Amino acid sequence: MIWNEAKECMSRDEMQNLQSKRLIKMVDRVYHNVEFYRKKMQSMGLEPGDIRGIEDLNMLPFTTKTDLRDNYPFGLFAIPQSEIVRVHASSGTTGKATVVGYSRRDIENWQECVARVLAMAQLGKEDKIQVSYGYGLFTGGLGLHYGAEKLGATVIPMSSGNTRKQVTMMEDFGCTAIACTPSYLLHIIEVLEEEGTIDRIKLKAAICGAEPWTENMRKEIESRLHINAHDIYGLSEVMGPGVAADCEYHAGLHVYEDHFIPEILNPDTLEPCKEGELGELAFTTITKEALPLFRYRTKDLTSINYEKCECGRTLARISRFKGRTDDMLIIRGVNIFPSQVETALLELGETSPHYLMIVDRVNHQDTLEVWVEVEERFFSDEIKELEHLTLKIAYVLQQALGLSVKVKLVEPKTIERSEGKAKRVIDKRKLI
Repeated sequence: MIWNEAKECMSRDEMQNLQSKRLIKMVDRVYHNVEFYRKKMQSMGLEPGDIRGIEDLNMLPFTTKTDLRDNYPFGLFAIPQSEIVRVHASSGTTGKATVVGYSRRDIENWQECVARVLAMAQLGKEDKIQVSYGYGLFTGGLGLHYGAEKLGATVIPMSSGNTRKQVTMMEDFGCTAIACTPSYLLHIIEVLEEEGTIDRIKLKAAICGAEPWTENMRKEIESRLHINAHDIYGLSEVMGPGVAADCEYHAGLHVYEDHFIPEILNPDTLEPCKEGELGELAFTTITKEALPLFRYRTKDLTSINYEKCECGRTLARISRFKGRTDDMLIIRGVNIFPSQVETALLELGETSPHYLMIVDRVNHQDTLEVWVEVEERFFSDEIKELEHLTLKIAYVLQQALGLSVKVKLVEPKTIERSEGKAKRVIDKRKLI
C-alpha cells in the first residue's frame, strides 16, 4: 500500500524540479527571517538569488546541533511565536536541550509523513496501533500518534513503561501494531514469553526506531513475535519520526525527499560521497516553516541509493545505519560501533540480544569488556560449558572487531532494561 503515490513514485526529474522550487523559496524566506543564517550567508558572500536549484545546495552553510544549542531556545525560528502551535525538545543529556517548533502546516506535513510510514507497513484504518514511545517533549509518542490518526487507525496511547500493563492492553484491545524502540520491544517479548501469551495477541507489525538496530535484531523480533518489523527514522531537529522508513523489502529506508533533501558527506572533508559510499547523513528541510534547517549534520553514518525499489517507490533510500560518528569508540586505535557487537552476538545464536560494553583504561591501555546475557541453563551445566561459551564469544567478537575482548557471561535480566533508548556503552575513560 502506497499512501501518496503522486509524491512517493515521482520520476527523478520531477522530484528534483519540486525540490529546487521549494529550496529556492525556503532560502529566501530563511535569509530574511533568521538572523543566524543571514549572517552566515553574508559572511560567505552568499545571497538568496545565488541559489537557483538543488545543484547549488552545496553553496549553503552547514548546521550542527551546537548551532541549535547556541541559539537556545527560539533563536533559529523563522516565524513569529504567535504562529508556533507546538514545541518539542531533546533530552539535553550532553548540554542544553535542542528546542524545535512547529507551525500548523508543519504538524500537518509531519502527520502526512508518518501516515506514509504506517501505510508502508501495510497498516490502515482497520488497525489498532499501540504507541509505546514516550510522550511529552520527546517527538516519538506524539509523532506516531498523530500520524496514526491521519491514517484513520485506532490509536492506543500507552507511552513507554509499565510493561505488564502494555502486554495486558495489547491482548485485551486486540492491537495489530506497536510502535516503540526495538530494545523495548525485546523486553515486551520477554514478558509475553514469561506469561505465555504470545499466541493470544493479534500483532502483525512493529514500527521501531529512535535507536540504531541491526538486521539480525529485526529478524529476531520477527521470528519471536511472528510479525513484520519496520525501521522508522527521524530526528527532532529535522521533524521527528517519519523522515524515512523501510518497506516490506527492507532494502533501505525511503526518504521523503519532497520534504527533506538528503546528502551523504565524507565526515572528514564534508565533500559529497558517491552513491553507495558510506558517509555522514545531512538534511536540508524544504517545507518546514517554524524551524527550517540548511544541511543539518545528523552524525548518522549511512549510504544512499537512488534506484527504484521493488515496492514501486522511487524515493532515495538510505542504508541501515552503521552507527554515528559520535557513537564511534576508538579502542587501541581500532574504530568500533556497538552495532558490530550486536551483529556478532546475534549471528552466534547462543546468547540473548542484551549486552553491555564497558570501556576502561588500565595501566594507560584501553580495555573492552562485554557483558553478555545467556540462558539460565548455561549456569546449571558444567563449568566447562560456561568456559567454552565464553571463549567462543570472545573469539567471535575478536574476529568481528579486530581486537581482543574480555567477555563476562551474566544471567538473564542482569543487564538493565530500557523503556527508551538502550544503554549499550559505559565508557569509564571519560570519568578519569
